[in-house]
Amino acid sequence: MESTLVSLLHGFSVAFEPINLWYAFIGCLIGTLVGVLPGIGPLSGISILLPITFGLNATQAVIMLAGIYYGSQYGGSTTSILMRIPGEASSVMTCVDGYAMAQRGRAGSALCIAAVGSFIAGTFGIVMLTVVAPPLATLALKFGPPEYTALLTLGLIFLAYMSSSSLIRTLLMACTGLMLGMIGIDNMTGHFRYSFDLVELGDGIGIVPVAVGLFGLGEILSTPSKNVTGKVMAPKLRELLPTTQEWREAAMPIARGSVLGFIIGIIPGSAHIISSFLSYALEKKLSKHPEQFGHGAVAGVAGPESANNSASTGAFVPMLALGIPTGPITAVLIGALMVHGVSAGPQLVTEHPDVFWGFVASMYVGNLMLLLLNLPLVGMFVSVLRIPYAYLYPLIIMFCIIGVYEVSHSIVDVWIMLIMGVFGYGLRKFGFDPAPLVLGLVIAPLFEQSLRQSLIMSNGDYLIFFSRPIALGLMLVCIALLAMSALSFFLKRNDWRTKLAVAEAGET
Repeated sequence: MESTLVSLLHGFSVAFEPINLWYAFIGCLIGTLVGVLPGIGPLSGISILLPITFGLNATQAVIMLAGIYYGSQYGGSTTSILMRIPGEASSVMTCVDGYAMAQRGRAGSALCIAAVGSFIAGTFGIVMLTVVAPPLATLALKFGPPEYTALLTLGLIFLAYMSSSSLIRTLLMACTGLMLGMIGIDNMTGHFRYSFDLVELGDGIGIVPVAVGLFGLGEILSTPSKNVTGKVMAPKLRELLPTTQEWREAAMPIARGSVLGFIIGIIPGSAHIISSFLSYALEKKLSKHPEQFGHGAVAGVAGPESANNSASTGAFVPMLALGIPTGPITAVLIGALMVHGVSAGPQLVTEHPDVFWGFVASMYVGNLMLLLLNLPLVGMFVSVLRIPYAYLYPLIIMFCIIGVYEVSHSIVDVWIMLIMGVFGYGLRKFGFDPAPLVLGLVIAPLFEQSLRQSLIMSNGDYLIFFSRPIALGLMLVCIALLAMSALSFFLKRNDWRTKLAVAEAGET
């Protein structure tokens, strides 16, 4: 514990460097704006702005990009409460009671409770990250190639199991990402694979053009150009203080949301979205007055807002300690570290302490910045919604193209981005989630390497994944998840057939 505190103090010395404070502030500010703007979530924001970090060092880049991520969780609550427009997917539940409070003249209280709850939950998540990540990284050093292969397989299957779309569709997207990750030079033989004689594809398809295309350009193509209209209620600063009763009603939901969010955040999938829904359901279940939910219940704002912020911090634990992304956002952040020559995983703590501890310490500072940003500047953030999409989106497309080209000055990367943008648009139209594709692309090199090393160790015997205790445990969890998904599918199918038979019998 003493060594952790010493390392954390070193991290604060890195985080308090003026240049790092500046990038933390920029990340928090952009993240808040990304959260406020409907249709542009944290994934799109990080993907679009990823290219501008290439002039920075690894510490500055990850501090800024992480600020965008957890800053967007704050910003999403602003329009949810004031206009009933969820700026971010995890803020959907905040719309229900937050807007109801605003209609009753308690918009300021709702915003203050959401901001303070987010601050407390975010800080709790960072404390847990500080305590949990280093020991977990030490444990992960005992992992060999078979354990990593099993862990990555579990990550993909768990993501598919927790996804809102079907298991088969999610795994299909992840496998597409794995196939794209095989393009380029084979690390073990040195041969070119699937490069179509393009020298630029020797290093493989870059994460940046794929992410920017799928989530930046694809999001814009799938969102119709329109003006956001609606009554904007911008509360005055003096109206932001909740009553004593409202604080009492918010205290326990904030505490429960913080713990629940962090636990769910460690699990692969859209943790911040899932946690907000589960927190809302939990608070309604525990409430003495469940009938108030949907009509301006304080717990309906405090719980979900705390849960989604704590979950966004919890997602960094497996990312930093194991090098395993829990979702597309952390996958893009791992890609950003890789571009800067830093590998996320067990050796990050020992090999790059400035990056790891500077990042952790910057999150303490960033949470405080967000609290000071979100309350006084509510009116300014809401006014951004008055910019017509017809002007906003062409600017974003321009930044996408310039940003991707500047990464390696390759027109091939721009074409990849444009193709992926059209591909992402098509995926959305046919109901496919493009997020697992990026996850598959990011983990493809590590997955392929660990799989091939495992098979070399066993002379091609796949039973190696069932002959080592840790790998066996992970593979059994994979099999259990697939079995549960298959059982659920057949039960739904039988239920549908029964209903159809009853309907036909009724007609006759």
